[in-house]
Amino acid sequence: QVQLAESGGGSVQPGGSLTLSCAASGGTFNRYAFGWFRQAAGKERESLAEISWSGDFRWYGDSLKGRCNISRDNNKNTVVLQMNNLKPEDTAVYYCAASPGVLPPFEYRYWGQGTQVTVSS
Repeated sequence: QVQLAESGGGSVQPGGSLTLSCAASGGTFNRYAFGWFRQAAGKERESLAEISWSGDFRWYGDSLKGRCNISRDNNKNTVVLQMNNLKPEDTAVYYCAASPGVLPPFEYRYWGQGTQVTVSS
């Protein structure tokens, strides 16, 4: 059983940056792929970025493509989503999730509780 805890959310002005972190425990970290998702109020959850267990495979969804970077530190059991040039429409609860899959498509089995990101002037 993998437990995930997101951190780094908060309020930022348009054009600003945030770095979200996902700390994993309870499993062998480097055997999991990870993804970042978000869900805005009244909208469906959307996939933002994925990274394979090795970090060799990375995928970005259209929402944040060109404005974010996903990375992982297998020594610190942490996955990071760096976001820049944030816009008000990026306001949402952001979640990380873990998948035991080796290759995509990944099926996410474990989810964190989410961290709120608010972009507003």
